[in-house]
Amino acid sequence: MKSKFAHKLFHAFPSFEIGGAQVRFARLANKHRTQFSHFLYAANQSYKATELLNDGIDFSIPDVAYSKGHLANNFIHFRRALKELRPDVLVTYNWGAIEWALANFGRSLPHIHIVDGFGPEEADRQLPRRVYFRRFLFGRNTTVVVPSHTLHDIVTRIWRINPTRVQYIPNGIDCDRFTRERDQALADSYNITAETTVIGTVATLRPEKNLQRLLLAFRNMPESDKLRLVIVGDGPERAGLEAFAKQQEIADRVIFTGYIADPAGILSLFDIFALSSDTEQMPISILEAMASGLPVAGVDVGDVRHIVSEGNKPYIVARDTHALSAVLSKFTEDADLRRAIGGENRHHVRKVYDEKTMVDAYERLFSG
Repeated sequence: MKSKFAHKLFHAFPSFEIGGAQVRFARLANKHRTQFSHFLYAANQSYKATELLNDGIDFSIPDVAYSKGHLANNFIHFRRALKELRPDVLVTYNWGAIEWALANFGRSLPHIHIVDGFGPEEADRQLPRRVYFRRFLFGRNTTVVVPSHTLHDIVTRIWRINPTRVQYIPNGIDCDRFTRERDQALADSYNITAETTVIGTVATLRPEKNLQRLLLAFRNMPESDKLRLVIVGDGPERAGLEAFAKQQEIADRVIFTGYIADPAGILSLFDIFALSSDTEQMPISILEAMASGLPVAGVDVGDVRHIVSEGNKPYIVARDTHALSAVLSKFTEDADLRRAIGGENRHHVRKVYDEKTMVDAYERLFSG
């Protein structure tokens, strides 16, 4: 029976836990509801991010055998799955899906590889073995998609992929979802008053986010009963971070919210958005913070300095605890500065990073 959808896409992820790439996929799938059907595969068999898909999205999770470290067996199973499922396009995400790209090597199935960034092992330098493997796999018929200028430089200069086959598609968000109207019920639930100054971040709690750096930067600031640090998100580092906050004697001023599906409400309680990662490229959380009218105090990784407004650029600093603490202190001491830069950020993100531009670009890519 012929599918009612114009294109069947096979998406191979390292994980379908909730993160930047998975959130973007869900937004695209929800916007492209009538154009595409989707096969979803996660190497770790975790599919929590399917919760973000609206009713009516046509997707399935194929049963494909996978054994970590058994490249030959995986090659056979993956190649057979692609032959039997007959998708129109294979879409792989980051290094963790590289074995699917290998299984497709030499076939006529169009391949798109989306690079959102790197794990902690490649935070500071590209691993030569992986570089050579990428050159080999992506050197002929793969379209490589990057959301940041930093990644575009890595892919074309280090991986040596022909620039004609590299597409820069910046992330975009629905700016209308984010306002500065305070969610008072949410504020009350966390005992945040109108007098409280809130530094906040939204992140998956993984090692490369280096939230210990943010906790230390917060500890180094002048102590105040009216200052709070709010960390939104969940992940394998949560228990360790909570223990670290107690060790640093700041646990009574740090709030761990856990995962929040829609961050718009909690962002309305923030006065400052902080980013402390060792590696990023184009974090969606930064765009959402800007759309919420927040100033960003962050470290200079990936495209972060490029993303924020001109007035915010001086507050994107080196990956150093004391430097981050200094800009956080500057913002907490000057409410007028916060409002001015936050307003500039809101205007900038609406002008440059609107969701429709991203949605249309991916529709052309997947259809073509």
